[in-house]
Amino acid sequence: MYKLLKTEGRAKRGEFQTVHGTIQTPVFMNVATVAAIKGAVSTEDLEGIKNQVVLCNTYHLHLRPGDDNVYRMGGLHKFMSCNKPILTDSGGFQVFSLAKTRRIKEEGVYFHSHIDGHKLFMGPEESMRIQSHLGSTIAMAFDECPSARADHEYVQMSVDRTTRWLERCKKEMDRLNSLPDTVNPHQMLFGINQGAIFDDIRIEHAKRIREMDLDGYAVGGLAVGETHEEMYHVLEQVVPYLPQDKPTYLMGVGTPANILEGVERGIDFFDCVYPSRNGRHGHVYTKKGKLNLLNARFELDSHPIEEGCQCPACKRYSRGYIRHLLKAGEMLGMRLCVLHNLYFYNNMMEEIRDALDNGNFAAYKKKTLDGFREYEELSTAPGSDIAKNWRKG
Repeated sequence: MYKLLKTEGRAKRGEFQTVHGTIQTPVFMNVATVAAIKGAVSTEDLEGIKNQVVLCNTYHLHLRPGDDNVYRMGGLHKFMSCNKPILTDSGGFQVFSLAKTRRIKEEGVYFHSHIDGHKLFMGPEESMRIQSHLGSTIAMAFDECPSARADHEYVQMSVDRTTRWLERCKKEMDRLNSLPDTVNPHQMLFGINQGAIFDDIRIEHAKRIREMDLDGYAVGGLAVGETHEEMYHVLEQVVPYLPQDKPTYLMGVGTPANILEGVERGIDFFDCVYPSRNGRHGHVYTKKGKLNLLNARFELDSHPIEEGCQCPACKRYSRGYIRHLLKAGEMLGMRLCVLHNLYFYNNMMEEIRDALDNGNFAAYKKKTLDGFREYEELSTAPGSDIAKNWRKG
């Protein structure tokens, strides 16, 4: 159950009660694609960096280790030793990302495994059954994510099919939750709004799916080729047509600036691989911009990644030491950078919630974005030492 606690403009401050705990929103979900965050980050680590929700991938877990095996192990929560809510995506994004190896039909999608090439099929019912086996807190509906640059006719046809698939997902989820041997009989279902960058299709689809009275609603098909301005425009058009008394999830987004803009437009849930992916390459987030710790200027730097940060990396280790680990190919360097980035994101979400509680989100957003811009302007000034290193980062 979602409880709206406060609003500031369209920005929402809420809490979402689930069988695995209450989620304070807005929230960033930490991406654990195959039931682990890349970068040697354990579930125990997540408990110390303000994580609230973990996101796992249905398609990948279906292939390896197999959802049947996860089911036999008692579901994802027992498998991962995780006591926090888990959201599983539906496999629908692979309809987009594996476009060269798939065929879309009314019944579902025919794939070839990216691991060994063997044939796969996934439709709404199959996706729900896999997610039921995984026992996640929140299951995502199976959909097609059309390209942001697809033509109007194709996008309309795709969205109509996604709506029919959603109806099938809901029916199958209700059936699965009623079974005596299901892992999580309280599994929730989020529907996904699609429509590329076409206002008319997006709005009409939002109207249609909100009538299904789902547990939550996602805005999908963004951050897949459109500009940031186009993404923000879509949110401005669509979010007002989704239920305010249900959580709204912007899928696969994004940078700290993207998140601030999304919150302002009414988004509750976010996820993105940026913090872990960038961390594995030595790129770390700070309130003054992103740093590349592989740069030579950090070789003798005794400061933490960010002064005052309470993450495991900053509380104990210097930039110079972490740079050494990265240059030496030691996994600890990658792990510390990932932990810092995830803490940065989770802590930023906590600051956003506090700002909304105190009625000063607009001021917080401006101050944060101004800090990023100020550093970028200094770093790109002609002749600046920071400029040379910023471009490398």
